[in-house]
Amino acid sequence: MKALVWTGVETMEVRDTERPVCGSDDVLIRVEAVGICGSEIEGYLGHNSLRVPPLVMGHEFCGTVVESGGDRPIASGQKVVVNPLLACGACPSCRRGLPQLCAKRALVGVHRPGAFGELVGVPRSAVVPVPADISPFRAALSEPLACSLRATRRALERHPFAGVLVFGAGGIGLLCAMTAKLLGASRVMIADTNAKRLAMVASLGVGETANPREEDLGERVRAVFGEGGLDAVIDAAGFQPTREAAIRLVRPGGTFMNIGLGIDDTVLPINHLIRSEIDILGSFCYSQQDFHDAVRLLSEGRITEEGWTEVRPLEAGGEAFAELVAGRVHVGKIFLQP
Repeated sequence: MKALVWTGVETMEVRDTERPVCGSDDVLIRVEAVGICGSEIEGYLGHNSLRVPPLVMGHEFCGTVVESGGDRPIASGQKVVVNPLLACGACPSCRRGLPQLCAKRALVGVHRPGAFGELVGVPRSAVVPVPADISPFRAALSEPLACSLRATRRALERHPFAGVLVFGAGGIGLLCAMTAKLLGASRVMIADTNAKRLAMVASLGVGETANPREEDLGERVRAVFGEGGLDAVIDAAGFQPTREAAIRLVRPGGTFMNIGLGIDDTVLPINHLIRSEIDILGSFCYSQQDFHDAVRLLSEGRITEEGWTEVRPLEAGGEAFAELVAGRVHVGKIFLQP
């Protein structure tokens, strides 16, 4: 079968690879749509130690069942998405209902071949059926939406009718902003330094926009959010300037949610954080409930892919990665279609 293979730092190749073998507990899926995730860009650049080349990445996807093993097979032709987070079910984190923190967690597209190919094999337990009439591109947002939904829920947990600032107009940032509105945020702003992405955000009507390169972000926040200030800042970028700005901008008693895995070591004004009783949270992944809630929101059309995504053929995947790294992509998500 044809697959896009990451073979080394900043190198992707379309290759003929072996057809996945469908074991007794597996499901073989024909991929219809697969998104490019920011974490895969980090892998492409060689910044992610979990991803080891040669590797077929791809964990945000939708497809149809081709073959299913076991005593309870899934019917061929069933449209499905896949929860790529595989947990052991027996460690202390799993027993506490936190599979995303499993000590032995593994991911489709990281620890086993993913969906940047015509076919992918996954454990049956990871498969989630979706309606036949849903767009495969919309359904492929299930995984990133689940990530964003969990982070945004936790950020807004103490703040009804919150004022929310999101750093980053990529896929996760946009989905966090959309989710914040669904969860009752009174006002949402997205900050990014890419003017064309901000123009896209404005056309979607997701919320207010701000470009820290072109305006004073503090003044812009005060003008938009007024006396009540920012209840929550969600950082979907994850860099020194965004993290430091988040601490300075969120109101006393507010919440700073970190979901962007940009850099590791960061200098923060901890005394200001202490005096202001600001909560700092991190959100890595999602629970099974988050994933199923994401599927429901997409199936109901409450969140869609329209206006902020684009589709390219699988063969153009290498070029798409290079353009993403170079900052030449002005949409929130690129889907590949085998």
